[in-house]
Amino acid sequence: MSLQAGLSFEQAPPFALPLRFFLTAPLFLLAAAGLIVWAPEALASRWTPQALALTHALTLGFLAMVMLGALLQMLPVVAGESLPAARRVAWISHVSLVLGSLALMTGFLTAEPAAFGIAIVLLGGGFAVFLAAASISLARAVAGVTVNGIRLAVVCLGFTLLLGLALALRYAGGWMPPAVETMISAHVAFGLLGWVLLLVIGVAYQVVPMFQITPPYPPRLARWLAGTLFALLLLHATALLFFPAAAIVVEAALAGAIVAFAVATLRLQSRRRRKLADVTLDYWRLGMASLIACVAVWLAAQLRPAWADSDAYPLLLGVLFLGGFAVSVVNGMLYKIVPFLAWFHLQAQLQAKAGSIPTMKEMIAERRMRGQFRLHLAACVLLAGAVLWPQLAIVAGSVLALSALLLWVNLLSAVRRFSGYGGRLS
Repeated sequence: MSLQAGLSFEQAPPFALPLRFFLTAPLFLLAAAGLIVWAPEALASRWTPQALALTHALTLGFLAMVMLGALLQMLPVVAGESLPAARRVAWISHVSLVLGSLALMTGFLTAEPAAFGIAIVLLGGGFAVFLAAASISLARAVAGVTVNGIRLAVVCLGFTLLLGLALALRYAGGWMPPAVETMISAHVAFGLLGWVLLLVIGVAYQVVPMFQITPPYPPRLARWLAGTLFALLLLHATALLFFPAAAIVVEAALAGAIVAFAVATLRLQSRRRRKLADVTLDYWRLGMASLIACVAVWLAAQLRPAWADSDAYPLLLGVLFLGGFAVSVVNGMLYKIVPFLAWFHLQAQLQAKAGSIPTMKEMIAERRMRGQFRLHLAACVLLAGAVLWPQLAIVAGSVLALSALLLWVNLLSAVRRFSGYGGRLS
């Protein structure tokens, strides 16, 4: 498939719009790593203030940052509909997400109600602006498996935001929401399995065949998977509230759908038409293996109640899902999206002939991406080990910090090559 298939130079937003999100995200990953080094107890229990700050540094500062940037780029060129007032939306949502994430992390670490109040205003306002613009764009877009997956992911982001704001109010000294434990479970489920996983699935339908030169996803799987996951998440929230005993049945169905996506992706990658080494493929394989490992850890908890009741169980699930799956896949996508956009905009601006500008693969040196992957893989292994052996936490955080820093430097190198050949960011 041609890299330009389904893309339009006229539809694409300026490079600067998604790039500000992509270059900010590794700095939050670096902050998360620094938090582990500074406070190893972040990996001791999911309920410590340090663990809550760490979780939101990863989910808001890194994952949401990249995902909003990716949607700014993908909605115009894949869905065919630009976000209204895209420049203003990008500026407001980026600034609000940066400052709001920092305020929320500060609130968890200091227990200062004012910090939570600031976070509620900034995150609520910033996400509301982005969700409103994205909803208008998606409402106008032509339906397809990628667009449908993104639509459902955006709905889940809305649910996650509302639940998160309600939960944050109790820290800010305001309203005390009812059924707090159920709200927390729904917040986590809609955030991780809805917003993160559904968006990855929707984007995968486009980027895996396009960038990894694989056959397309099986049409039947592509049609039912996202909708089934979304319906199961709604059923899970309902079961937690009204029929707690039935939640395990819904969780088993969710686990089956997750494994189906991971196995299908791995099978497609094994059938690549171009068998050249590609570090982004390794990131995706690590991500899919981590998804399968999440299901195995969940299954072990159903068979061994003592494991399910331990502090280590939810922490290991979090490390595998956030670090092993989500950060891995997003990191891999950054190594495709940023070089592609640099080449894409350089060619569009200069109307360059082949050979006169760097190719997509030349934007970031392969050996530097490979080195960063090894650091990331080591960090994932060490973080999983630190859940069981806390003395590994500082080493794990240090390796993660090196990985985050090298990711940032590598992305900057693509921007420097782009600018060196006369590219304009805006």
